[in-house]
Amino acid sequence: MLDLFREIFQSLSNNRTRTALTGLAVAWGIFMLIVLLGMSRGVSNSFNSHVTVDNARSMNVYNGFTSKPYKGYREGRMISVEDNDTRKIQQENRSHVEEVTASKQLDSSMVSTPKGYVNDDVWGKFPSELGKARLKMIQGRFLSQKDLDELRRVIVISEPNSEILFGKSNDAVGQRVKIMGLSWLVVGVYRHDWEKSSYIPYTTAMLLSGNNDKVSDLSVKIDHVSSLEDGQAVEKAVRGTLARSHDFDPEDDSAIHIWNRFTNYLQQKTAMDIMDMAVWLIGIFTLLSGIVGVSNIMFVSVRERRHEIGIRRAIGAKPKSVLLQIVAESGVITTLFGYIGVVLGMIVTGVIDMLSKGVEFLDNPTVDLSIAIKVTIVLIVAGAFAGLFPAIKATKVKPVEALRDE
Repeated sequence: MLDLFREIFQSLSNNRTRTALTGLAVAWGIFMLIVLLGMSRGVSNSFNSHVTVDNARSMNVYNGFTSKPYKGYREGRMISVEDNDTRKIQQENRSHVEEVTASKQLDSSMVSTPKGYVNDDVWGKFPSELGKARLKMIQGRFLSQKDLDELRRVIVISEPNSEILFGKSNDAVGQRVKIMGLSWLVVGVYRHDWEKSSYIPYTTAMLLSGNNDKVSDLSVKIDHVSSLEDGQAVEKAVRGTLARSHDFDPEDDSAIHIWNRFTNYLQQKTAMDIMDMAVWLIGIFTLLSGIVGVSNIMFVSVRERRHEIGIRRAIGAKPKSVLLQIVAESGVITTLFGYIGVVLGMIVTGVIDMLSKGVEFLDNPTVDLSIAIKVTIVLIVAGAFAGLFPAIKATKVKPVEALRDE
């Protein structure tokens, strides 16, 4: 084995320029593959950090206007979702609906203190909103069921708003703000990438609106769904329930608007998988151009070394040993320059990671151990493939003809 590597090293040393130019194509192919895989991973990480399977198993239902006449009603009629729709949807779709909650937006969005005011939305929500919106509490707590039961005037505000209203976010909890002329106790401060709304108990928001049963939207948590067809079937069932409740055509998609997070998640996940596959194909085809170059060079090497191969065959070398040497030489070129491309690719993706901090669509666009293992396998297979056909040609060299050529 040591003699084999010594022969490979001597052969590469005797043709340095040719080896370097050939290896450059391989290094470039692997470099592009690593960079593309890193970018693809960054996009996938961003997608997974914003959307999880649990959060995706939900639908949001919003008000709309009918676009079709129905049972004597003309088109253009406004359909408003109501609080009692939560019970109807859950009762009629028990097999797939786990929970239905409503949201109520206050007419007034001004939250004020003697130090300042903000005009971000004020929403009446349930305690489950903490997980749904993926809010991170940095001070105090979020809304509780007891807040809803006792119709408490408590509020949870965002970190940026707390700094405007109180000067510092850690001074907000326990302080009071004014909304609609009423005093509210701040019980928590949250952090989020873009959300800045304020949250109050849903029951308190409904009370302030006069308990007219009208709500801003519904959130439907679904379960026992695994495919695109399942998600579409649940959406159709929910639309049918609301159509019977509000007298509109079940086929009228404009009457109410449903954001089906589950089907959107599956479609986006499919797109991520396709993108990942496309990246591998592009990278491999780019690498293939380098592999073809290596293979051509090995054919040239075999032709130049016909006399040497003939002598080895004449003194008893088996075709297997000749085949092994050519394939190993090709593998060394591919692996050596391939790992140069890997290192350069990792450096570039690391730089991209540092420069993309705070960029929403790119999160940690670097390669990990699993990708390095996959690339290693690709390199080994590619190197063997590049040298296989020249090696087969070398094994067919006849000693007598090779010596006569000299």
